[in-house]
Amino acid sequence: MIKGVGIDAVEKERIAQIVKEKPRFAARILTSNELAYYEQLSFHRQVEFLGGRFACKEAFSKAWGTGIGKVGFQEIEVLTNELGAPIVTNSPFQSGCVHVSITHTQTTIFAQIILEE
Repeated sequence: MIKGVGIDAVEKERIAQIVKEKPRFAARILTSNELAYYEQLSFHRQVEFLGGRFACKEAFSKAWGTGIGKVGFQEIEVLTNELGAPIVTNSPFQSGCVHVSITHTQTTIFAQIILEE
């Protein structure tokens, strides 16, 4: 049974500007495991990675029904599996499965979360 669905989109240019001007922003959004991966990436991939994780966490909060604030960015962790696909490895939703998808165009990054019991 579907418990919740959330979707979010962020502009790549906005994330790129934040990465350049506010380097501490990544540490506010990313868990320590996500941050360790992020720091190994090129600038272009950092923008995609941070934007994707930001969008995932926003989408999760929508699927959870609370919005960011009731659930924090550090409470949700999105890593990658052995094939490179995103997986939610930690979240407040413990009673089922969290499905995640991230995609991007030249200008926009999208994420969708489905919570399934």
